[in-house]
This record gives sequence, structure tokens and C-alpha cells, in this order.
Amino acid sequence: MTLEELTACRDRLRRARFKGIMTVRMDGEEVTYKTDAQMAAALASIEAEISKLTRGPRPRTIYPQTTKGLT
Repeated sequence: MTLEELTACRDRLRRARFKGIMTVRMDGEEVTYKTDAQMAAALASIEAEISKLTRGPRPRTIYPQTTKGLT
């Protein structure tokens, strides 16, 4: 999924959760959550995917190697 699609899904799920609605329709699929904890887990998963897409590549780790000049 693209960043825009994930953001739209997150926003729909948040609105439904805040209204107390347990059934959400996204992209032609209907999902019914049994508990608020399930909705929270779904939101956390979407947030993690958005975070992966927005942070870019991981920085490289460089380990310096030093000597006293003696070989």
C-alpha cells in the first residue's frame, strides 16, 4: 500500500474508533472488530507501516579504527 492509502485507512479507523463504531469499510472490504484492543492493534500496525515508509533508509554505522602508529 502507498503512504496515501495507509494514511486514509488510519484516518477512517481512528474516526470509527472515536465514534465507537466497530465495523469499518475500507477499499470494498468490511472489517468488524470485536474489541477496542483489536482496533488499537490495527491502528498500531498501520502507524508502524507509515513510520517505515516515512523515515527512509537506515543510517550506516561506522566503527572507527585507531592505532598508536606502531605496526
